[in-house]
Amino acid sequence: MKKIIIIAGIVFSGLITSCNDVADEFLTTETKSTVDESILFSTPDLAKGAVDGIKVPFAETNSYRGRFLGYYGMNSDIEWFNASSTVDNKSDLCTYDAKANNTEMNTTNNVWAMSYSGIERANICIRGLRKYGNPVAGSELGQLLGEALALRAIYYADLLRAWGDVPARFEPINSETIYLPKTNRDVIYKQLIADLGEAENLVAWPNASTYTSSVERINKAFVKAFRARLALVASGYQQYPDGIHRSTDPDLAKDKMYALALSECRDVINSGTVHLESSFESLWRKYNQEDLTANAEPLWELPFADGRGRMLFTFAVKHTSASDQYQANGANRGGVGGPLPHIFYDYDQADTRRDVTCVPYKYGTAVAGKAKQELGSLNTWYFGKYRYEWMKRYVTSTNDDGVNKIYMRYAEVLLMAAETANEIEGPTAAAPYLKEIRKRAFPSTAWAQKVDAYVNALTTKDAMFNALVDENKFEFTGEMDRKMALIRWNLLKIKLDEAKTKMTNLISRTGEYATVPTTLYFKYKADNETLEIYGLNRGETTVQDPAVYTAWTWVALDAAKVNSLYRVGVNPDARQFWPIWQVFIEGSNGKLVNDYGY
Repeated sequence: MKKIIIIAGIVFSGLITSCNDVADEFLTTETKSTVDESILFSTPDLAKGAVDGIKVPFAETNSYRGRFLGYYGMNSDIEWFNASSTVDNKSDLCTYDAKANNTEMNTTNNVWAMSYSGIERANICIRGLRKYGNPVAGSELGQLLGEALALRAIYYADLLRAWGDVPARFEPINSETIYLPKTNRDVIYKQLIADLGEAENLVAWPNASTYTSSVERINKAFVKAFRARLALVASGYQQYPDGIHRSTDPDLAKDKMYALALSECRDVINSGTVHLESSFESLWRKYNQEDLTANAEPLWELPFADGRGRMLFTFAVKHTSASDQYQANGANRGGVGGPLPHIFYDYDQADTRRDVTCVPYKYGTAVAGKAKQELGSLNTWYFGKYRYEWMKRYVTSTNDDGVNKIYMRYAEVLLMAAETANEIEGPTAAAPYLKEIRKRAFPSTAWAQKVDAYVNALTTKDAMFNALVDENKFEFTGEMDRKMALIRWNLLKIKLDEAKTKMTNLISRTGEYATVPTTLYFKYKADNETLEIYGLNRGETTVQDPAVYTAWTWVALDAAKVNSLYRVGVNPDARQFWPIWQVFIEGSNGKLVNDYGY
């Protein structure tokens, strides 16, 4: 399955051209390709190749693979770019200080261009399937039309969350639509929500057909969950050119969109086609082992071939050597981002998500091909959800690892259901969904206190909402969706400032961090690779036998890095979006402009 997007690209070689060539070549596409399209989109095997080709732009060099997934979502109240205090074009993207000429992004093959390439591919497929394919529910061509609609929605949803208002293209390019101005995002959100409403009636449930046996293909559970997410985002707070507010479009009113989201989430929950993994660690072990079986927790994964994609390359627990017993992906791979230093201490000590999510060590220099875990500093933690050491493959490419991106998983469905049920029906209706999440997080011996007593005490809407904001933090740290959620809750700057205060208190060991130790003690287990650490937990201050343990001072968090969560003098609420890159402004024939003070 992971090879499919490479092969699929061939199908489009005669159907789509680059943005640079569009004026000369694309305008006659209808004339040149009508006969071919009549065969292509009426033949399931051929149409499948064309729809798979919609995914090709995800993996292009400066697209999702090496840019969007690496930078968007960084620097929330739970995760950050580990080099945030270094002022350069990379950190600017994360610290709310990006410029239109940013050298990491200001290229003609960037994610903006690649997203519109994917949208154009989708538009061609959608037009062709509708015109030639008779795509009805239950048919292969119906499944493929649903997939094309959903894939187009994914590209647009990510354009909207990164840039706000963007040009809307829902038909293949013609001579009159080469250059377009930005469209009010409300118009696009309404189209996407309608498209996904159509798509959910066309695609099969997970594992209900050969098409939906893998999480690399679009299924009904994902489409419904994604539609719920977009309904919440579209009706949530966000920065418009005239300020931060909810949409004023009555079709996107909060009550209407929350009701839609709750209905879609309950459909997914009641379907029984997806479920939480039995343990948090097993979820992430299976992810790193590239288990693509549908009917589990991941709803859809953005697919990368073995030689493309940089999820571990970018976010894994850091490996110092170019090769060791777990990888040959190159030197200093992983560790580009990590949890904020205080997050480990915000988890309940009994929460099994903590040690999976927050890792305080890296793998050091390999000796005779073997590297050992080594403690770092309080300044720098790593995302334990991404681990070369949990893979089954041995990565030998020095540029990419090929591990997919989980775009959405069932835990988000439960938390969206809790949020919307709380708003519409009250905290009692939300409680069962939150309890399900926490039961997976805590051992059964702790359920009476950590699940039942905790959730039952949330008797007001505000108390439940605040608990859900926290639960999202503990569940999703390292998945880079927090920034999007904070924006729609109108909590972006509030929570970023709260995180700065928390880290400042951690430096001085005051307030809620007064009992965090300043000295760690470590030794190696029998495998002479794995650390056994004393002193990570609050109150672990007993001096350990120096004949057995080595002492390690744990005090390296500094104020300069804390303040780099967002740039001094920058208001994150005024920089919720990136600027459109200069190359696209200049190539727009005067149609595109930047808002938000850029």
